[in-house]
Amino acid sequence: MKFFIDTANLDQIKEAQDLGILDGVTTNPSLMAKEGIKGAENIKKHYVDICEIVDGDVSAEVIATDFDGMISEGLELAALHNQIVVKVPCTKNGIKAVKYLSTKGIRTNCTLIFSVGQALLAAKAGATYVSPFVGRLDDICTDGIDLIRQIVDMNSYYGFETQVLAASVRHTMHMVQCIEAGADVTTSPLNAITGLLNHPLTDKGLAQFLADYNKLNG
Repeated sequence: MKFFIDTANLDQIKEAQDLGILDGVTTNPSLMAKEGIKGAENIKKHYVDICEIVDGDVSAEVIATDFDGMISEGLELAALHNQIVVKVPCTKNGIKAVKYLSTKGIRTNCTLIFSVGQALLAAKAGATYVSPFVGRLDDICTDGIDLIRQIVDMNSYYGFETQVLAASVRHTMHMVQCIEAGADVTTSPLNAITGLLNHPLTDKGLAQFLADYNKLNG
């Protein structure tokens, strides 16, 4: 499974990259605003800065909701760097934009997926990734992980090459559940990734090794 980090914070991206396990980055307008990145040109520059840190795909989201606007923004974003994946919402215009961009050889991430039907339409339109939102479904007492499993099964059954990118992953247990459900990718905050390192027996074992070493070596 691939690990993407969901942030626009360059320090966190560098930290994840330094771990040696980072496969990509996802961002959105809210994450850009959180980092104080304002204005179209500054946002574009920030995307390029991210691409220069990581080796993998970087999802850059369109702001427009109309078809022509999505295409215009998508072409501009794709031209910024060869690692850019154009992120569009799963709406009627979004699906049309996915189809158009895919015919131009531009990779896409169809986001805000909350049902198998939406994932099916995105896959048929040629999306590179579909992003089901695990945490937001959990918030309304719906099983987000079960949706991941359903989409993975659908893609396998019909032979779709679209990758299932589990989004709105909020904690380490979500990460483990996404592994079990067969997600191709998870995107999450840095602490959800580093949380996979934590286990009390690891800490206990290391403390014992060090204690034994110190006994033998004064």
